Amino acid sequence: MKRSIPFLLLSLCTSPVLATDIPGGGISADNLSRHVRVLASDEFEGRAPATPGEEKTIAYVVGELEKAGVQPGGRNGAWTQDVALVRAQVDGEVSAAVKVGGALQALANGDDVVLQSLSPVERVDITDAPLVFVGYGISAPERGWDDYKGADLKGKVAVVLVNDPDFETAAAGAFDGRAVTYYGRWTYKYEELARQGAAGVLIVHETAPAAYGWATVRASGLSPVFDIPRDDAAQYHTRLRGWMQRDLAVSLFQRAGLDFEAEKRRAQTAAFAPVALGDATMSAAFALKRDQVVTRNVIGKLQGAQRPDETVIYSAHWDAFGIGEPDASGDTVRHGAIDNATGVAAVIELARVFAAGPRPQRTLLFMALTAEEKGLQGATYYAANPVAPLEKTAAVLNIEMLSPDGPNRDIASWGKGRVSLEDDLKRVAEAHGRRYSPDPNLEAGFFYRADHFAFARAGVPAITVGAGLDRIHGGVASGKALRDAYFARCYHQPCDAWTTAWDASGQVQDVELLYALGREIADSRAWPRWLNGSEFKAERERSETERK
Repeated sequence: MKRSIPFLLLSLCTSPVLATDIPGGGISADNLSRHVRVLASDEFEGRAPATPGEEKTIAYVVGELEKAGVQPGGRNGAWTQDVALVRAQVDGEVSAAVKVGGALQALANGDDVVLQSLSPVERVDITDAPLVFVGYGISAPERGWDDYKGADLKGKVAVVLVNDPDFETAAAGAFDGRAVTYYGRWTYKYEELARQGAAGVLIVHETAPAAYGWATVRASGLSPVFDIPRDDAAQYHTRLRGWMQRDLAVSLFQRAGLDFEAEKRRAQTAAFAPVALGDATMSAAFALKRDQVVTRNVIGKLQGAQRPDETVIYSAHWDAFGIGEPDASGDTVRHGAIDNATGVAAVIELARVFAAGPRPQRTLLFMALTAEEKGLQGATYYAANPVAPLEKTAAVLNIEMLSPDGPNRDIASWGKGRVSLEDDLKRVAEAHGRRYSPDPNLEAGFFYRADHFAFARAGVPAITVGAGLDRIHGGVASGKALRDAYFARCYHQPCDAWTTAWDASGQVQDVELLYALGREIADSRAWPRWLNGSEFKAERERSETERK
């Protein structure tokens, strides 16, 4: 029998919280801009985890939360939560080559390929490993899909496509059309190929299905990689992993007597089976430097006045990519201004205005999370080691990449979450004379690329909120052009920096909506929920009795 759901579970309070209701003088553009300017300055060295830049970042965020008037939210009165990670990076030169038909082609790391490893070894040494094309590298029985068909990949390097089989097809198939699923993420490809026993993985980079250019792959791939400590790391990771340029893939297929585009079309069907790239083999050798590090989440707390055991979380990741190769201007600092000093600035400012006003009924946590850029590590650690019970965490409102380009008519969330929070954000936006735009770029897979995903996997209703595209000055065309230019030139690059042209007025409007939404949830007895069709609904329902 279908259970009836009390009305209180279906909606939050509908009395709008307007900008004039925000305490502490309201959301300040000067504060938001100041926080970004400081966090994205050269002094903070690109905010990489487990570096001097982290120490400065943690000190700044803790200091600002203290000044805001919230209390430490970690265990035993601490402001921080330690997150233990394994850090691995290439140590010295990388030797890499492919051999086809007896002819050897040297590969330049960073230009032709980007190679790395999280395998628990001191040196990666692969010699003449056969190259095998495995399509999109997906094993999804529930979708009737198996790209492997029992192929033996032991000792071989798999060549795999990024994104899902539906991305370039004329009609939606087993994978939700152009809206990428978790099977389309590069993280899944690596994990699945390790389960399949491959010695290595090379993902073919194509800008549209990856949603970023080679410069982003290079910047990310040449940086240290991180993982949680694992007893079974050798089984969890292939010895070699990385990306290859599309032109290299096309050439390898051609020399193997195969047509890259034709093989890709074959991979878009459930009948696909792996195919060897002729006699092509790959060799790679490089030393690895591995160590265990401790990085930190920052947690501030405002205890609820009536139901302190129930929690609402505001979060943003503080990390960026540290110091890397110089750009055309000679700048080596990947400043991470938009991504994601804007989110941290919003969390600090929200803490200030909430602390200045009446105490909410539920407890609020204000989090600056670590190592998002390294695979959502800080959020994943918190979800496994929460300071407040997840079953009584009402919602996570994660904040990412607010706009420096002035006000928009709309606000957006990342991905298609199938969560009531999306409807709540829409209602709050409309109450403020704005509108909610669903993610306009579902094919980029942003739902799986932000910290809210770690909470969602644990069942907690969660969304990531970011800027819309419909600019007051220039409309959607202008907003899209600015976004596309940012991802083409500055995403994970030194030019993601604060400048004197920074216009935080749009950020103010977005943070006002985040305040209004969070205030409603914090003062409500309602519980946001996953909707039918969500893969996280069952996990949440397992703890339903805790919320009675």
